[in-house]
Amino acid sequence: MSLRLGDIAPDFTQQSSQGEIRFHEWAGEHWVVLFSHPADFTPVCTTELGYTAKLGEQFAQRNTKVLAVSVDPVESHHRWIADINETQNAKVDFPILADADRKVATLYDMIHPDSLANLTVRTVFVIDPLKKIRLTLTYPASTGRNFDEILRVIDSLQLTDRYKVATPANWRDGDDVVIVPSLTDEAEIAERFPRGYNAVRPYLRLTAQPNR
Repeated sequence: MSLRLGDIAPDFTQQSSQGEIRFHEWAGEHWVVLFSHPADFTPVCTTELGYTAKLGEQFAQRNTKVLAVSVDPVESHHRWIADINETQNAKVDFPILADADRKVATLYDMIHPDSLANLTVRTVFVIDPLKKIRLTLTYPASTGRNFDEILRVIDSLQLTDRYKVATPANWRDGDDVVIVPSLTDEAEIAERFPRGYNAVRPYLRLTAQPNR
């Protein structure tokens, strides 16, 4: 059965470019971006891993670790990382799982149903510190992933976990947010949102981002 939002991310132990990873232990109290790649030395994934490496400080600011998955062995990963660093002017300092036995790919339903048995689909999971899956995205092989969007979603998840708000379409950190419909007590609303709000409709109430 496919994993769903809110499910506990399956634990596993697997080798990686940085040694053995015991996933839940490695994740600790961090958020995690777990993302899969069909194989090493694939062109689109090379650009993705390079760009992700350049975002290292952005992920760190969000208490987020990055973990990539590829079905090739560790030795191949090391050669690929050297290529990524050279061609993308980057420094890959996060681990790439060597999922040669497809343990992780199977646990996370990453095997493409209409392709080779060892070809993983290009999927992203965002996992919170409680090990719950909070986001899944699957991309076609021809389209590079938008890691700025992944950062945006992490910003939204971390904000909405803390405050009784939701984020509207195309929201970016610093934009107005939506007061959740379940919050109806005006005294509580005034306490939580002292800068007030704009009721476009009774169910659509916009307010300034509360942590700004």
